[in-house]
Amino acid sequence: MISVNNKSQELVKDLINNQDYYRINVEKGHNGCTIIDAGVNAFGNMEAGRVISEICLGGLGRVHILNTLQNSEWPLTVHVNTNDPVIACLGSQYAGWSLSSKEEGSKFNALGSGPARSLALKEPLFKDINYSDKSDKTCIVMEVDSFPPNDIVEKIATDTKVDPKNLTIILTPTSSIAGNIQVVSRVLEVALHKAHELKFSMSEIIEGFGSSPIPPTSPDFLTAMGRTNDAIIFAGITQLLVNTTDEKAEELCKKMPSSTSSDYGKPFANIFKDYDYDFFKIDANLFSPSKVIISNMKTGNTFIAGKIDNELMKKSFGL
Repeated sequence: MISVNNKSQELVKDLINNQDYYRINVEKGHNGCTIIDAGVNAFGNMEAGRVISEICLGGLGRVHILNTLQNSEWPLTVHVNTNDPVIACLGSQYAGWSLSSKEEGSKFNALGSGPARSLALKEPLFKDINYSDKSDKTCIVMEVDSFPPNDIVEKIATDTKVDPKNLTIILTPTSSIAGNIQVVSRVLEVALHKAHELKFSMSEIIEGFGSSPIPPTSPDFLTAMGRTNDAIIFAGITQLLVNTTDEKAEELCKKMPSSTSSDYGKPFANIFKDYDYDFFKIDANLFSPSKVIISNMKTGNTFIAGKIDNELMKKSFGL
């Protein structure tokens, strides 16, 4: 079985060994863990975000930052591809591990992403995709703007059964450059998660590609969060190579685009406000790419649904 923890370690070492290049800070935390600050006190940069995105993918995917003609209104784009999409996206990249501090006075809450999830196995998702990992070193990525309290470090080390000295925690605030990149690099992951929610067989997904515009950053948390979500919802494109029947491929394609959601039609920040800042009130179907391409390897037929919505993207980006 492929180890996302072992595959990603060289990328983690690269960040640590070249912290000046990536404009990040590396320091020791509770019980000797390593904390990589990619946006709390450090400035970070796009390349740091790109490498962190590949770490989130467990070293099983490639992330490229390009200027393309895919979107004439906003050419700066992130491209993601992997030939192990289920393991890379759902087994590692998906932010599914809920971590909340129990320390008195602490309000620290985060969703853990990255290889550590496949060691802790705290989510039912891992049974569905039939994946787990073993490693004595691990890394977790958290989209937060503060350092984790001691009990969070202890929980991660305990649940992953990894010595804290072999644990790396990467912090990428939503408003940071690196955080911006690593969120929009989930354009393929949200498609995989949507396919899983639609009960499509994960064993029939063979390969995946995704692209999304990289929005302008914002120092305001709500604006930054809204833009990164909208980049995918309004202008993200995903292509999946599947091995199934045409009926299943076409059905998946029709149901996947974000425009199928009852909440589609205005910037995410506005929707979030309308629901009193409660994520769970938002229609889950909204979290999808704007355009989906499903190519069936069994028949050679391709199905396309959804489209890029430049006007909503521009409104969200403040253009």
